[in-house]
Amino acid sequence: MNTDTMAFWHPVARSAELRPGANIVAGFAEGRELALWRSTDGTPQAWDNRCPHRSVRFTLGRVVQDRLACAYHGWEYAAGDGQCVRIPAHPAMPAPRNVCAEVFGAVDAAGMLWVNLASETPPTSPALADAVPAGWHFCRTLTLRAGAQDVHDALARRGFAIDAASGAWQGALGEVNTAALLLDAQTHLAFIHLWTEAPPGSDAMKALHAAARGLRATIETPPQG
Repeated sequence: MNTDTMAFWHPVARSAELRPGANIVAGFAEGRELALWRSTDGTPQAWDNRCPHRSVRFTLGRVVQDRLACAYHGWEYAAGDGQCVRIPAHPAMPAPRNVCAEVFGAVDAAGMLWVNLASETPPTSPALADAVPAGWHFCRTLTLRAGAQDVHDALARRGFAIDAASGAWQGALGEVNTAALLLDAQTHLAFIHLWTEAPPGSDAMKALHAAARGLRATIETPPQG
C-alpha cells in the first residue's frame, strides 16, 4: 500500500473509547466533524455529525440498539447505511427513503478507529494493523494548535521517520521509543496519538508524557525574529 492510499485513512480516535451500542464520540478529520459510535455487534460507525433533518449534532443524541437517534426530534437512523428508519412523532408513517445520514468508511486497526472520507472508500490494508507494534501501550493524544504540515515537519526535525506502509511515524521522545499517528483535524488543529513500548506507570512512560508536552510547546510557539 503506498502513502497516497494511506492518506485516505485517518486515525481519528482510540478504539477503546467507543462501546458497542452505547456512547457517541466526537471526532474530526480534514475539517469534517464526525459522530463516532458502534452498533451492538461492535461494528464501527463514522458519520457526518449533522442530522439530515434539522442539522442538529448527532453527538447530542443517543444510540438505540443499532440506530442513532437525534436529540431534537428523535429521528432514528440505521447503522451501516444511515437510512432514516423511524420518526417517533409519526410511528405509523413510513420513514422517508430520501433521508439518510452521511456515512464514511470506518475500521478498527492497531488500537485505533480509522475513518475514510472518500466518496468511494478504497479497501483497507493489513498495513493499518502495523501502524503500532504489537504489545505497545497507548500514552496519550496530543492536541496541537497547528496545521498537520507543521507537525509533520516538527516530527521530522526530531528524527522521526514515516513508515511508507503504515503511515505511522517512528522515533523517540524523551529517549523513549514512540509511534506517532498524525491526524489532520482542521486547518489549524492537529492531533498526535502516541504509543510506546514503555509499560503504563513506568518512569519511561512519565518521561514520554513530559517530552510530549515539550513537543507541543515547540510546535505552538511561533518562531522569533
